[in-house]
Amino acid sequence: MANWYLETGNKSNVVKSSRIRLTRNIKEIPFINRMRKEDFIKVQEITENAINSIGYGLKYMLLKNMDEATKKSLVEKHLITPEFALNKNGFEALAINEEENIAIMINEEDHIRIQVFSAGENLNELLNLALEIDKKLEKEINYAYNNKFGFLSNCPTDVGTGLKASVMVHLVGLSKTGNIRKVLDVISSFGMNVRGIYGEGTASQGNIYQISTKQTLGISEEETIRKLSVITEKVIEQEKLAREMLTKNSLELEDRVYRLYGLLSNCRKISYVECAKILSEIRLGVDLGIIKELTDAKVNKIELYTKPWSLQKYLGRPLNEYEQEIERAKLIKNIIEE
Repeated sequence: MANWYLETGNKSNVVKSSRIRLTRNIKEIPFINRMRKEDFIKVQEITENAINSIGYGLKYMLLKNMDEATKKSLVEKHLITPEFALNKNGFEALAINEEENIAIMINEEDHIRIQVFSAGENLNELLNLALEIDKKLEKEINYAYNNKFGFLSNCPTDVGTGLKASVMVHLVGLSKTGNIRKVLDVISSFGMNVRGIYGEGTASQGNIYQISTKQTLGISEEETIRKLSVITEKVIEQEKLAREMLTKNSLELEDRVYRLYGLLSNCRKISYVECAKILSEIRLGVDLGIIKELTDAKVNKIELYTKPWSLQKYLGRPLNEYEQEIERAKLIKNIIEE
């Protein structure tokens, strides 16, 4: 089975991916900011035994045993957070399956963070999967839970359901028509977070934004997903309208995306930043049916494997920045010609 981040999914022309995250803690162990060495070890033992018993083909790994390229490539795939990859405590662990659509972070900001992923808009199915995994773990682990407040967390904004849902959206049309700030402000006014592609404090790259839920207290999991789904639909509508505006001057748009396609397919070296900018417009050209030489699957592959650490992981050797620019150009050409 292919990894989810290389696939296309429901409404993939705008929604690149969906994620559900559930935060959980173990009742008899202090929260992460008060834990001692023996507490971290205990969390590892409890979670490893529990995770190994629930199936899903999950492999339990300690981050301290991973090389830098592996950890950073996991960040680039959005499977773990940049902070988690730093392995500050030395007791962080990751349980992940072969398809990489399930990734459970251990000893991050909380004891357990269950994550499930999918290409495109797939929030309801992901919620069902996340809750299924959660229920199986709950049979093995005594969760920290309060009858009044719900699941307890080291972070007050996760108390309650512990659920955070998000979608990654490609808003190139809104960016090019100058309406992006207005739409992002509206999203924020409806109680949603809008962030860069690696979460809080990060910038957008290639016109990709992460829209995520905030509220976890006094709301059900199903209502959380419903609200995000409604917002996502509105964003899709606005992005499609923006793209329709761009196609009114079709010759100019076709000329631009084909010039960029020519640059991408014939360059001899290229930086990641330039590549990401070009790919955003090329993806637009593919989605609008202008560029027929590429598919969404190939664009996904180029987008992932041209990222600095994923490129080095893919090629199996370390590269300095200049070498990366040369190898990135070669890889792009190879993928296009596949």
